[in-house]
Amino acid sequence: MDIKRIVRHLLMTHWQVRRAFPREALSAIEQAIKASETAHVGELRFVVEGALDVAPLLRGQSARDRAIDVFSQLRIWDTEHNNGVLIYLLLADRDVEIVADRGIHAKVGAPEWETICGTMETAFGLGNYAGGVVSGIAAVTQHLTRHFPASGADRNELSDQPVVL
Repeated sequence: MDIKRIVRHLLMTHWQVRRAFPREALSAIEQAIKASETAHVGELRFVVEGALDVAPLLRGQSARDRAIDVFSQLRIWDTEHNNGVLIYLLLADRDVEIVADRGIHAKVGAPEWETICGTMETAFGLGNYAGGVVSGIAAVTQHLTRHFPASGADRNELSDQPVVL
């Protein structure tokens, strides 16, 4: 049991999440997602969660496991072409996870996602939360554009609005 992690999560407040992601930052992220989705057929979602609830925290739930839960709960997997991608940030841990539907993950593997996550985490360490997310969206966009380019009339199946949990 990691006591420092537990304390970080217990002390994380909703105010701290809003300070890192004010309305303007969330709007910039939403616009980046909208722009991204014009270049490919993928569906992007961004979720930031301040901290884990006590029970999952005490069970040692990882950011990755929580990201997979959120991917399912938000039904990101439920797109017509299995083309959903979640960028998930667990703020208390400053841990970014990218979860992609099986069709996308087969083309863009874990090493590419981990590189993007690492770059974003570096920006977060400098306090550049909005910039880190927008640059992460741009990096994901490069992969999606290469493997899943826009093909005409693509409907937007998932909301572009960031989710704050």
